[in-house]
Amino acid sequence: MKIAILGTGYVGLTTGVCLSEIGHDVVCLDINEEKINKLRAGISPIYEPGLEDLIIKNASAGRLLFTTSYNEGLENAQIIIIAVGTPQSDDGAADLSYIESAALNIASHLNSETIIAIKSTVPVGTNEKIRDLIRKNCSEEIKFEMVSNPEFLRQGSAVKDTMKADRIIIGCENKVVAQIVQEMYAPLNVPFLVTSIRSAEMIKYASNAFLASKISYINEIANICEVVGANVEDVAMGMGKDNRIGEAFLNAGIGYGGSCFPKDVKALLHTAQSNGIEFSFLKDIIAINENQHELLVMKALRRFGELSGRKIALLGLSFKPNTDDMREAPSIKIARSLNSLGADVVAYDPVAINNARNIIGDTITYASSVKEALSGSDAVFIVTEWKEFTELDLSRLSDQMKNPIIFDGRNCIVEDRLRECKYVEYYPVGKPSILINNQE
Repeated sequence: MKIAILGTGYVGLTTGVCLSEIGHDVVCLDINEEKINKLRAGISPIYEPGLEDLIIKNASAGRLLFTTSYNEGLENAQIIIIAVGTPQSDDGAADLSYIESAALNIASHLNSETIIAIKSTVPVGTNEKIRDLIRKNCSEEIKFEMVSNPEFLRQGSAVKDTMKADRIIIGCENKVVAQIVQEMYAPLNVPFLVTSIRSAEMIKYASNAFLASKISYINEIANICEVVGANVEDVAMGMGKDNRIGEAFLNAGIGYGGSCFPKDVKALLHTAQSNGIEFSFLKDIIAINENQHELLVMKALRRFGELSGRKIALLGLSFKPNTDDMREAPSIKIARSLNSLGADVVAYDPVAINNARNIIGDTITYASSVKEALSGSDAVFIVTEWKEFTELDLSRLSDQMKNPIIFDGRNCIVEDRLRECKYVEYYPVGKPSILINNQE
């Protein structure tokens, strides 16, 4: 099939690359010339494991093209996939301006019968709104059909999540059109669910809000565990063995971030309130998560009394490992809180430092290695569970740090390994703290 992808962010680029990998002719279109020039040179503008190799492979094979031209991008496209951003507005609603702009450009360049699929996360009713906008601004002779085709990618494993998806949701009122979209994805050999357009739009928000609720729930349980002397990892394991609950998203820590959960929960809340439904549960999810971002700072304040003049090593800046995405990353609030309390913050991340600098600024110091960040520090905060951090040489902490004190915001240090240390204080989330003293 000839497929056009509008938008080369995580969703659009990964979708386009993977569709070319399974044999389709794909044109990825973006108005950002710098992005397109990088992609033409085989350079991915985002960090995503395996993606750049697939870009080079499929571009070389002639199945994958990149352009800023709507004329070139939409020419003879059988399916047009809209995958532009829907950032959060000040009131929590999804900002649809990018989708509306894309729709107007589609309308003015549409020259043949096509299917237009919205993969961007959008509120219920958006597909109908975009359909009407395109119809109003394109030739009456051109026929097109709308499809809601939400994505369920996780940054850091987006290629895998596309190629081995749990399910593909197709929201469409026309069975023939739904079948064509299924044929596009058929080589992936994954389950399909065909629903109404509005149900498909709601599935995306309902899924992300539910997963966010599991994270906030286990974090509240973790806070109780610390007070009563229980171990949240044991509790989560016991809960997860119940098939009705499941093990996923029961890892206690410093809360969720990224481009999806924060904005999608708030967007769903906005939709509910706009329709007269209070949905106070979503408010609690948001509040719990925002408080959780401050957890390590509060632990450090209890340990030290005050943080002014203390050197704190911050390991991890991206909101999760295997991505350079800083959107809603807990590290942002942590760095700013530490800075406001007078701490000397030295941060390190394997791939996200440039993005972090654009958001946090130069109020903190950025190290070029773990060793540099730890050198002479009074404590270390583990904020992102990069493999490089989970496999720290703990036996050398006493030599590298002024005080070998670890605040583990992701519970990613195997506690038995702490015995490698001459001396260490270890403060996890939802579990008892550990003191190792082998200096005597």
